Amino acid sequence: MKKKYPRDLVGYGSKNIKVRWPGNARLALQFVLNYEEGGENCTLHGDKTSEVFLSEIIGAKPIKGRHLNMESIYEYGSRRGFWRIHDLFKKKKIPLTIFGVGMALERNKEVCSAIKKANYEVACHGWRWIDYQNVPKKREESDMKLAIKSIKKNFGAEPAGWYTGRCSVNTLDLVIENGNFLYSSDTYSDDLPYWIKKGKKKQLMIPYTLDNNDMRFATNQGFNSGEQFYNYLKDSFDALYEEGKTSPKMMSVGLHCRLIGRPGRIQSLKKFLDYVLKFKNIWICKRVDIAKHWIKNYS
Repeated sequence: MKKKYPRDLVGYGSKNIKVRWPGNARLALQFVLNYEEGGENCTLHGDKTSEVFLSEIIGAKPIKGRHLNMESIYEYGSRRGFWRIHDLFKKKKIPLTIFGVGMALERNKEVCSAIKKANYEVACHGWRWIDYQNVPKKREESDMKLAIKSIKKNFGAEPAGWYTGRCSVNTLDLVIENGNFLYSSDTYSDDLPYWIKKGKKKQLMIPYTLDNNDMRFATNQGFNSGEQFYNYLKDSFDALYEEGKTSPKMMSVGLHCRLIGRPGRIQSLKKFLDYVLKFKNIWICKRVDIAKHWIKNYS
């Protein structure tokens, strides 16, 4: 076997990392709302085919032309879903991180205004909501610059965090080369933040989640009811909270405007928020708060 292997299969291993969250919290809990509607694959955006991913049409086939059903499913997220979720988080006074697609946010200034007024964090979710796996590096770099410029224009500052989602082998290199991101979340490999090194540079990674995520309403063998979503989130929370007696961790919850924003699903999120708000020794925060805490204490 080769001596150098690019993957890290060990991580923290058996080490009991002595993490101290603010207030000696057992668990850092973080909610992400992905805002993608208006940046997805669509022939109106210059794409060859329509979107196929994360909609009510599981197993959708790409259409060489406009797919009006798919377009309207995404439109529901920006027209109605966002506002239903936004109202819930405002009412509960819970901080939120937006994974914002630059092109999508450009198309809805009212949403941008609401995000600014609520003081949500806006992390960059790329310029487009497309699969970058086979996109040339120069095009991906150009899109990254467009996205950063757009976020700065609409929210007054460059984003502190990056998450592509459907990333390429070049994505992390581009994030590190940029040098201005406090964290990247294109990883799912741990329950705690961690550092990676590339040459003389290092980058903080704050893992995201594809299991504590409403995307499983739109995938095979996923959630088919809000009760399943609630029970899964509760079980994840309970397990991590119990571990937090001796080894505090973090928990992310991923949300999408067009998915959890539906009336038949929002109640499960409300139920989970009501559940966790009963606990006093947890830290509900933004991802940038976790990044700043980790940089200050665990660099």
